[in-house]
Amino acid sequence: MTGDVRGLVLAGVRYRYAGATGHALDGVDIAVRPGEVVGVVGPNDAGKSTLCLVAAGLAPGTIGGTLEGSVTIDGTETREQKPYQHAQQTGVLFQNPATQLSGTTRSVWEEVAFGPRNLGLPLGEVVDRVEAALAALRIAQLGERDPGRLSGGQAQLVALASVIALGPRYLVLDEPTSQLDPRGTRLVGDALAEIAVSGDTGILLVEHKTDLLARLAARVVILNGGRTAWAGAAATVLGDASLRSRGVEPPSAVRLRNALAAAGLSIPDDVLAAAAT
Repeated sequence: MTGDVRGLVLAGVRYRYAGATGHALDGVDIAVRPGEVVGVVGPNDAGKSTLCLVAAGLAPGTIGGTLEGSVTIDGTETREQKPYQHAQQTGVLFQNPATQLSGTTRSVWEEVAFGPRNLGLPLGEVVDRVEAALAALRIAQLGERDPGRLSGGQAQLVALASVIALGPRYLVLDEPTSQLDPRGTRLVGDALAEIAVSGDTGILLVEHKTDLLARLAARVVILNGGRTAWAGAAATVLGDASLRSRGVEPPSAVRLRNALAAAGLSIPDDVLAAAAT
């Protein structure tokens, strides 16, 4: 099925793993437009990682299972595409970078170049993409390092650089800062903000660090039990008083505002935001 709507769009998606009796996703609707960051939060076992697998075309394309509803990229059903076609349009990053590093390269530079080279790009373009991805995450100094001798946080940044270097139209990121300290998280936030502001790439960002979502996301979706529990503007969703009861920790600025309000005090939002960074 084709259409005129640009975006990575999941409509009425229900997904069941092979051999499972229940659905891991049950009626999920999410749309990510070019230049937009859509955040996804929720408690453990809410279906967030499964959502990433489905959005990236890996479920059921690679791991099997049963998919109902519609998953489209710029109007084309992903089920009508070959896996390699989908991979060129949607880049995916998982929580554990060890599952994504190829294990075949001797340097970080070669690791980041692995994907673009497999796309058959001219050498000059491969070099430009690798240099740009490493610079975006400020890890050019790791270029000559052995990928097998990186810390968890360094490996996560290298894995993200490898995805960015592919130049996909949409990024599906499953907890991309899970192994990063505050500095590393800021680097990822800076890189994603720059990617989004270009207007060419849409980002689906599953992230438990709501400070990062408050900074980057235009909209936020709360998943619970494989269903969309709530979706709306990021400021509205992340600032709601019921957020913690939904299994999501509010951003620092919201927690600080609530503490001040409880003490009968107030402070301008811009000062709150600065204090929370």
